[in-house]
Amino acid sequence: MALNFNQYASEGNRFLKEYTKAMNLGDNTEKAGRILLSVLHALRDIIPVQESLQFMAQLPMFLKGAYVHGWKIRGKKMRIKHMADFLDLVRKHDGAAAVNDFEYSDEVAEQYVKTTFIYLRKYVSLGELEDIRDSLPKELKSMIYSNLMF
Repeated sequence: MALNFNQYASEGNRFLKEYTKAMNLGDNTEKAGRILLSVLHALRDIIPVQESLQFMAQLPMFLKGAYVHGWKIRGKKMRIKHMADFLDLVRKHDGAAAVNDFEYSDEVAEQYVKTTFIYLRKYVSLGELEDIRDSLPKELKSMIYSNLMF
């Protein structure tokens, strides 16, 4: 199997442009990219390693690379019980840019998370999303169930 890095880059850029548009961020692909990485890394922090590997197996190569970037596998996963805690974790992964990226608004942050999961649904099976849902805070479980499962 030959690696075609140009193809991965092209697919990744196309995805990022579409995702940016869906997020209503104009042409600010840098902001969209930071948000995408923040959501992926927050998700990675709270689901079991085995679920991460199964989730990642379904992603295209350009998203696999984004998902594992900087990953340090730890034995115990973070325990997140509420949507606000998950949003705080997403902001933490965004670092200093979170102030501007999420506009000090939980509503904006929650909408970005929702849109991200909708976009990930293009690649991830319903069965895998159901498995992941079991590791998520109650509010995020219901968002995934109502917006992605049907």
